[in-house]
Amino acid sequence: MSKNEEILRKPDWLKIKLNTNASYTGLKKMMREKNLHTVCEEARCPNIHECWAERRTATFMILGDTCTRACRFCAVKTGLPTELDLQEPERVADSVQLMNLKHVVITAVARDDLKDGGAAVFAETVRAIRRKNPFTSIEVLPSDMGGKEENLQLLMDAKPDILNHNIETVRSLTPRVRARATYDRSLEFLRRAKEMQPSIPTKSSLMIGLGETKEEIIDVMDDLRANHVNIMTIGQYLQPTKSHLKVVKYYSPDEFKELQQIAMSKGFSHCEAGPLVRSSYHADEQVNAAAKHKQLLGEQDAKEA
Repeated sequence: MSKNEEILRKPDWLKIKLNTNASYTGLKKMMREKNLHTVCEEARCPNIHECWAERRTATFMILGDTCTRACRFCAVKTGLPTELDLQEPERVADSVQLMNLKHVVITAVARDDLKDGGAAVFAETVRAIRRKNPFTSIEVLPSDMGGKEENLQLLMDAKPDILNHNIETVRSLTPRVRARATYDRSLEFLRRAKEMQPSIPTKSSLMIGLGETKEEIIDVMDDLRANHVNIMTIGQYLQPTKSHLKVVKYYSPDEFKELQQIAMSKGFSHCEAGPLVRSSYHADEQVNAAAKHKQLLGEQDAKEA
């Protein structure tokens, strides 16, 4: 074994305990019966057992399981997607009801083959969940939808509780890490979402360990805040297969804690940071934190008025 391979062996803090109890197996069975996909499975999320078995939450992935992009960090399969399933929004809403979820995350593969980038199905999924689950908060996590303002407007008109769009990596690494997406387009997407619906919190996620510097990570924080992003998550990149980008560095829990403190000092209402943190990790807690932050700001504005 080479010295480099020895250094990059997975550290102990990345070991997870699997829990395949009745909640986990029951959820998996229901997903298959309703022909639904979850990013928890497709992207090989390390927290799937915690979320499904203990927290009983899941992130639904709509618009099929085949992505039109081939990002070098992502395990979701790529290719030519199948036709749209217009019944999918209702099946997702039914599943949210069966699971009795307080908070649900809806994400999707990139659908560059569609003129609206999948915005209409996204919006209908939000509306279907609202009809059948009026007390469930809804977070959406779309691609940049081709950077078209009308696509984002269609989604924001459905008024999700949180708009989440991932910046993924630092500016210098974006061309190598992400396919078709650009750093500035993602920032613009987040800025426009806030302009369209100022009261809806925006959120973005950064994965680290791909060769970025600490200064570059802080630059991302500053860029997100400059575009009025409220919530940030920071997690460790893990190589899903040998054909994906290699891990350059494993950050320690203490380093993540420091980054979280820096982010909070920048003015984010909430920052979740840790080796196994992913974009929708403890999303229910994030929406609560955002709501409390919004209430505090309202109280401060009232005092100053």
